[in-house]
Amino acid sequence: MARALQLARRGLASTHPNPRVGCVLARDGRIVGSGWHRKAGQPHAEILALREAGIEAAGATAYVTLEPCSHHGRTPPCVDALIQASVSRVVFAMEDPNPEVSGSGNRRLLNAGVEVQSGLMAIEAEELNLGFMMRMRRKRPWVRVKLAQSMDGNIGLANGTSQWITGTAARADVQRWRAGSDAILTGIGTVLSDDPSLNVRISREPETSVRQPIRVLVDSHWRTPASARLLGLPGDVLIAGLNTDDLPANLASTKAECISFPSSTGRVDLHALLLYLGKRGINEVQVEAGATLCGALLQLSLVDEVLLYQAPVLLGGGAVSPFALPILDNMDDRVHLEWMDSRRIGKDQRIRLRPVY
Repeated sequence: MARALQLARRGLASTHPNPRVGCVLARDGRIVGSGWHRKAGQPHAEILALREAGIEAAGATAYVTLEPCSHHGRTPPCVDALIQASVSRVVFAMEDPNPEVSGSGNRRLLNAGVEVQSGLMAIEAEELNLGFMMRMRRKRPWVRVKLAQSMDGNIGLANGTSQWITGTAARADVQRWRAGSDAILTGIGTVLSDDPSLNVRISREPETSVRQPIRVLVDSHWRTPASARLLGLPGDVLIAGLNTDDLPANLASTKAECISFPSSTGRVDLHALLLYLGKRGINEVQVEAGATLCGALLQLSLVDEVLLYQAPVLLGGGAVSPFALPILDNMDDRVHLEWMDSRRIGKDQRIRLRPVY
């Protein structure tokens, strides 16, 4: 199963909107076939493993990181292929939360006389597909807030300057997290002050081979300049604004898809926006924004993870905090974060945290 999970990770930046899945076929103490799902519409991991195993699949055990599918989507059901290949046992890490699959793959295998076990390395399998699991269970993507901050907890100088707090190694690591995301979310304040690209730039691969996540901009009053850098780069752009304001002609003429949302607060309903992205098959959203948008998401309990890059520098008094939050009068109202892991990235430290709501 560990090998199957290792294979599944190869699809981190390509399987959208499908989950990342790996499969290993073992027989008589040796691996006879293996595979991983590469891209939606292409063969699933089980099919590739069966092809590699050939006749040796008969009597083998299939180790799969997710319950084999039992419905016709872009490809035929994997359970049928496993049954036809006379696999004797299937061990899957976790049940598929997709209501079209959940439990049915297990039942069909059992009804066909195949021995089934589940739960092996389930935690690792869940971590591999946090976005897919969130979208299936709660209809919205997994939301990860990326921050680069100083040792005194600031993301920019008092005058707003924020480039660059961290070193080149940390910035390269951010690109890999971007590549594994389906969308990059930012706010109009960041666009007006920094004019970011928010695209994936991985030097070791041809730019044409890198899947660009959709860039999503929260711009309640449609203030995005038509000359904004992110509008001139390859990849889709979605701008979320309010239906109470008219869309400017210069913005309507750009390639951006402009979606209007109702609101009683004068700001885009962020929960409604995330549900909309979920309907579009977006599994993971990486937020790269200022304190206002990050703070709003946190107050709505919509931040699932914080990806924090901390540099060994101090930015001084009056600098910018990462989350715009109300002043607290009681220590019991603190926002608690669960420490997931940390590691050195170049001269900086990367910390992964999850809010405890």
